[in-house]
Amino acid sequence: MTRIPETALYAPVKAHLETLGYDVKAEVGAADVVACRPGEAPLIVELKVGFSLTLLQQAVARQAISDTVYVAVPRWAGKSGWRAFKGNIGLCRRLGVGVMSVRLRDGFVQVHADPTPFVPRKSKKKTAALVKEFARRDGDPNNGGTRGAIVTAYRQDADRCLRFLAQNGPSKGAQVAQATGVTRATRMMADNHYGWFERTSRGVYALTRAGQDAADGSGAG
Repeated sequence: MTRIPETALYAPVKAHLETLGYDVKAEVGAADVVACRPGEAPLIVELKVGFSLTLLQQAVARQAISDTVYVAVPRWAGKSGWRAFKGNIGLCRRLGVGVMSVRLRDGFVQVHADPTPFVPRKSKKKTAALVKEFARRDGDPNNGGTRGAIVTAYRQDADRCLRFLAQNGPSKGAQVAQATGVTRATRMMADNHYGWFERTSRGVYALTRAGQDAADGSGAG
């Protein structure tokens, strides 16, 4: 497969900027593309054949020269390409860097983001959920950076219910809740997220085979 040269991006980007009234020149100082209009700070574009850490570092370095800095890369291909491209747009917005894409077959240039100061939008709902999970979690059962299963507060509560049933046999949900301190014990056993519990009669729950195996593996009993 032939590798696309960065120079293939220059002519379309130059043409796009010229339609906006800029005078455009390549390789001025450390910048790939510099565009100027009277009375304005220079507009800078860094060209690359794909998003990379190097491209972002170069764009951020150019912000020492101008607040109007863009990156330009070839247009994405396919849904997976768009997902990756969209994620990089979000990253560039946070850096205050604009984004252009170039459709190489016809030179079409699309601006996806302009270089403006980024003000993060906070989600009160997500913040509250994070603080709630932190407060409910017993101790610190995970290692930072863990890949795979994470011990959540929900998992810890399910473990308490599991151990109680392993030790006491089929029990009413209210009894499990009172003994373990897990106020939502009945709801959790009914939802049976881990496949450990089964209802044997009205309001009474016992361990499934999977629950018995989990109890044996955790040392409960």
